[in-house]
Amino acid sequence: MNAIDIHRKLEENAGLLIFGILFVSAIGGLVQILPSIFQETVEPTAETRPYTAAELLGRDIYIREGCSTCHSQQVRPLLAEVIRYEAPAHAGESVYDRPFLWGSKRTGPDLSRVGEKYTDEWQRIHLVNPRAVVPKSIMPAYPWLERRKANSGNDVHLRMKALQRLGHPYTDEEITRAAADVAGMTELDAIVAYLQSLKIDTSVDPSEGGH
Repeated sequence: MNAIDIHRKLEENAGLLIFGILFVSAIGGLVQILPSIFQETVEPTAETRPYTAAELLGRDIYIREGCSTCHSQQVRPLLAEVIRYEAPAHAGESVYDRPFLWGSKRTGPDLSRVGEKYTDEWQRIHLVNPRAVVPKSIMPAYPWLERRKANSGNDVHLRMKALQRLGHPYTDEEITRAAADVAGMTELDAIVAYLQSLKIDTSVDPSEGGH
């Protein structure tokens, strides 16, 4: 029986076709899952810490607004990227990221080292009206961020508590005072706090970079 006959037999027999699909899918799943089972657990780097209440809210807003669609957060160990974005990303820097925002599409620049590269005021102006500071920018404006309350649902402490259960080292005191820490903050304040937290990790040997 040649390949054409086998293919025809599969097409004509729904049961065999379903079995074939499940078999191939199982192989693909094992190829993806088995390496993660046997690899060592990634530990946070010396300078990696969980996000503050403001940074956590800012990250959620960053995800909600689709910023990760155009901006990656992963500097690959390639010369051109290291020259532009500095040290390669290290897996230990992302242990408190849920979900990961490594990304692969760069309509805009990578942001994993953007923290403190610009002032808070520059970031505010850029988010509200990107072309006010970068005339040729194609980034959309986000003026509503300065009008909305960051913790309008009063639930930031619940988010931190959930992350604590997942292993993030938040103390009960940090969770209790979370709402007070972000009281009065706008979404613009929160997302700027998040962007400024994305700094280079000086505790990592650049030669050990890469996810």
